[in-house]
Amino acid sequence: MHKTELRLDGILPPLTTPFSNDGTLDLEALKQNIAFYNGTGLAGYVALGSNGEAVHLTNEERALVIETIRRNAAEGMTVVAGVNELSTRAAIEAARRAYDAGAHCALVVTPYFYKSAMTSEVFARHFTQVADSSPIPLLIYNVPQNTGVVIDSACIARLSAHTNIIGVKDSSGNMGAIAETIRLSPADFNVMCGNGSILYPALMMGARGAILAVACAAPRASVELFNAARSGDQARARDLQNRIAPLSHIVTAGLGVAGLKAAMEMAGLRGAAPRGPLAEAGEAEREKIKTVMRQCGLFPDME
Repeated sequence: MHKTELRLDGILPPLTTPFSNDGTLDLEALKQNIAFYNGTGLAGYVALGSNGEAVHLTNEERALVIETIRRNAAEGMTVVAGVNELSTRAAIEAARRAYDAGAHCALVVTPYFYKSAMTSEVFARHFTQVADSSPIPLLIYNVPQNTGVVIDSACIARLSAHTNIIGVKDSSGNMGAIAETIRLSPADFNVMCGNGSILYPALMMGARGAILAVACAAPRASVELFNAARSGDQARARDLQNRIAPLSHIVTAGLGVAGLKAAMEMAGLRGAAPRGPLAEAGEAEREKIKTVMRQCGLFPDME
């Protein structure tokens, strides 16, 4: 598959997974969120990313989430599914299950449990073997704040030669590393920014698109920033970046999944509590989120 056949030139939110009060999957809430998102200009959706609490779901639940997103996504939208397994064999099996559930692409996390053994050679072998056997193309997922390991730009560029490895989501927040990956990789390799605080500079350096948690709460503003940057409206893009950055920070590095779900609720979407051991955002945390949302000026209908 050619590296630009899937629509990745835009904003894709890593959808949160709603749960009912008893902790079971709430697929109706997920459908409602997607129905809203479909009209906001997003390029697609990521199922089972870090903010989708994939590590808290069974394989059966993961398949149901992917299937629900694929069935309810608007025509032409790309559905990416997270592959969060730590062995090469298990990652291959997960990629095949994602394909069976309807995903167009797999977002494969760097293995990380045996950190001292995770060298560039190990990463290169792992992603090559997964890509060789996967029925859908791969995005490499670099998220050192969660994994504690980093796949460097040289290794990513080496893997970009594989016809079934079509890009990378870099959530490190390291603008220098993202720029180096863009410099070393072919023009058709999809470098996706994974941090809303640096979306504008990443796009200016040549990132093709972004997979952003903040887009779950502020999809239209995220899409508008992307469009402004691409159309050359730099003043508008910079203004939106300055508005989005504080919200992005508080719902990612600040308060994480619980904070993101709380922000979604304040924006009129279905958030609900995360699944244990994660705890719901407390009242003080919700007040912090509310303050940021009011100050950024992206939610004029907030009370």
